Amino acid sequence: MVSNMKKGFFQKVIRLYLILFVGINISFAQSETGKQSELKSIEFKQAGEISQLLLTFDSNEVQASKFHVSEDKQIIIDLKNVKSTERVMRAFDTSEFSGSIVFVSAYKKPNDPRSLRIALQLRDNVRSFLKRLPNRVIVEVENRFGVFTQKVVNETQTFEEKTKEAVKAAGKLLVPKSESVEDILENLTLSGRKKYIGRKISFNVKDVKVEELLKMIADSSGFNIIITDEISALKPLTLNLTNVPWDQALDTILGLNNLVATKNGIILMVQTLKKATEAKKQEIEAKKTAEKEEPLVTKVFPISYSTTEDMSKILTEYITPERGKISNDERTNSLIIKDTPDVIEKMRKIIEVLDTQTPQVLVESKVVEVNERYAREIGLRNGVQFGYDPIGSTDGVLNSGPGFSFNTAPVESGSIFGAVVGRFNRLLGLNFDLQLMESEAKGKVISSPKVITQNKKEAQLTSKLTTTFREIDQTGDDVTVTFKETTAELSLKVTPQVTNEGSIALSIDLKREVFSLAPSEGAPRDKVERAVKTNVLVENGSTIVLGGLYQYEKSESHSGVPFLKDLPLVGWLFRTLYNPLILKQELIIFLTPRIINQESAGLIEGS
Repeated sequence: MVSNMKKGFFQKVIRLYLILFVGINISFAQSETGKQSELKSIEFKQAGEISQLLLTFDSNEVQASKFHVSEDKQIIIDLKNVKSTERVMRAFDTSEFSGSIVFVSAYKKPNDPRSLRIALQLRDNVRSFLKRLPNRVIVEVENRFGVFTQKVVNETQTFEEKTKEAVKAAGKLLVPKSESVEDILENLTLSGRKKYIGRKISFNVKDVKVEELLKMIADSSGFNIIITDEISALKPLTLNLTNVPWDQALDTILGLNNLVATKNGIILMVQTLKKATEAKKQEIEAKKTAEKEEPLVTKVFPISYSTTEDMSKILTEYITPERGKISNDERTNSLIIKDTPDVIEKMRKIIEVLDTQTPQVLVESKVVEVNERYAREIGLRNGVQFGYDPIGSTDGVLNSGPGFSFNTAPVESGSIFGAVVGRFNRLLGLNFDLQLMESEAKGKVISSPKVITQNKKEAQLTSKLTTTFREIDQTGDDVTVTFKETTAELSLKVTPQVTNEGSIALSIDLKREVFSLAPSEGAPRDKVERAVKTNVLVENGSTIVLGGLYQYEKSESHSGVPFLKDLPLVGWLFRTLYNPLILKQELIIFLTPRIINQESAGLIEGS
């Protein structure tokens, strides 16, 4: 420390000697011999609605400042007396993130090689602030304007909490993100209702020029002000303001004199509304003149999936009036565009986004129909038949019986046990058949139609089954036999619409006809129709059940001798067979849509 004091003393003596006797003024900069801090790393993070740029140094002796260039949508951070390596100062693209920062570039500051400058390119003008930590500087940028109104500004309170009562009274307010002069000026230049948080001042002046009042506020608040010449011609003001925020006093003076303020960092430029309007008009006219004088270029864009006619209708809205031109070449399916380079680049991006493959959807459906039939027949088929002759003579009569029959595998309507006796002594014509029959039938029919179509295009798949039946036409003795056809149809109509999230909305019309048994011999077969018509939303590749139909039928019929047929045990001798019949039918329709060109159509996750 002592050596530094001695060095500074000798430098002052030498400098005074050169000025007095030689006429040369030399400035000795301590930073030329002092140690520079080193920037070790630049990291980018996005946390929710805030983007962060983390700057890490090898020491805590770093001076960092920030200013906002609204015209170029840039945030500039200057690091004084800092060095770094080329690897750390590399530029990187952050446009893949959804935040407000799209590009970060670090380089040595012009005219000051011992300092660094970091430029942050923004999507739109938003607010930001610097945060200091040990050996680290953090630049926080809001991803949308208004996020910082809810950010914590101290350990116990947020600006939202500080202005809660004012918001209730005045509605939506514009609140500075911090109490710094730069943030207060930035909030002051915005339109809308404002919350004033500047240090409170008092005015009690009479007939004072407006420029003097502005300078007084600037001096007490710490910002720099630039005043144009026409403000000097404004009428003096008499103000009596007591204990009001300085930003409210400044906003009041600007409003009373119809003045417009623009901000650049902590510099505020004030001019009249008339001059600001004229400057804006001149800027617009200069831009129009530059557009008229800007040379035109011609570029050919091949169109792969769309049509040149449809694409031309979209791009026509973006051409430069009276200068741009779009031509179609149907032979090569290309667009020839002649316009300025900026417009050409804009159209190129539009074509890249819109000229993509149309999603193609494969729709697989399964129609499952299950039929079950169960029948049972138990009892004496025709009861017990016999005769008895109590007085007739049995001499010389041939007895035929007793005898019986037995069948372990009876055919349909056959008996399992029977007995027949023609005559046995006085017993005549004994005959009975014991029926023990149980039948069960199961059937499953599966139809699996598949169809593929483009997005928003209807597809139709049809399958027909034709059979014939005989028709007899008799006129007198003439008989004419003809055969006529009847058709059963399986039809699937589907129109898919792929959403931006990758789901599929389907409009479905499914119909299935099947033949059943003919009601009589030679008659046409009965036809059963099943149909579903609906609209559903399905995830890509998922299977859904469109609908189901379940039918259950149970029937039983019997007859017999009244009263006797209901007697226990012996009642089965006086009634018909016990014959329950159970029929079950079930119809289920499954559907699975799948996008087969998901990646080519730009529908993969994250695209």
